[in-house]
Amino acid sequence: MSSPDPTRPFAVVTGASTGIGLELAKRFAAGGYDVLAAAEDERITAVPAQLAEVADDARVEAVRVDLSTAAGVEQLWAVATAGGRSVDAVAIHAGVGVGGEFVETDLEAELHLIDLNVVSFVHLAKLASRAMVQRGEGRILFTSSLAARVPAPYQAVYGASKAFVQSLAQSLRQELERKGVVVTAFLPGPTDTEFFERAGMEDTKMANTSAKDDPATVAEQAFKALQKGRDHVVTGSLGTKLQGATANLLPNAPLAKGQGKLAEPGSAD
Repeated sequence: MSSPDPTRPFAVVTGASTGIGLELAKRFAAGGYDVLAAAEDERITAVPAQLAEVADDARVEAVRVDLSTAAGVEQLWAVATAGGRSVDAVAIHAGVGVGGEFVETDLEAELHLIDLNVVSFVHLAKLASRAMVQRGEGRILFTSSLAARVPAPYQAVYGASKAFVQSLAQSLRQELERKGVVVTAFLPGPTDTEFFERAGMEDTKMANTSAKDDPATVAEQAFKALQKGRDHVVTGSLGTKLQGATANLLPNAPLAKGQGKLAEPGSAD
């Protein structure tokens, strides 16, 4: 990566090798940001070339790092701030799901989920917010989920992790807004990514029959909400937005039953 242009803002995007994370990185680059894209898999090395296709003037760097570890988060932040570089925006997106009955799912997989979806979000947000408050400006984008608003049978730990993220984002927004830092959360519904495959949910109705949103559309709406300084946004199609509105109106019991029918293992048969 060439020397940063001090006239261009700089963004860090995690989970940026595929799906929504990659599309977020593209939106930041197209929106005038230089970008540091991070992910744990080797596909992250192809991201600079992919972003050059949408914004050839953006300076893009990729770093392969495991954010489920404290050392990985610290490594990412060291790369981001090397040479005294200021971070103007952070999109904290990297995450994973685990599907199945709670009594049957693998404990180690769920503890890894917590490390990535919860612990790393707190760690990176702590580093970013302290630096931004010191400068008196900055933007933090949290990837939440519609699962944060409703019970999530057969995705119990994933749903709980996103409820944590949503609460964290809403709380930090109130703490940081008077200090010049904007915090926005976005809540996607089912999206056409590798999520269901990675979560072991390929045989569910949610994966096979539910309409899925375009990750590019989700990322664009999230980026616009951050730039406008919005508190949060339900991203995706009109149907997804209606689901978000319904979640605010119905009691938890019928919502849980409906979600359970979609996410139950073997429900696609």
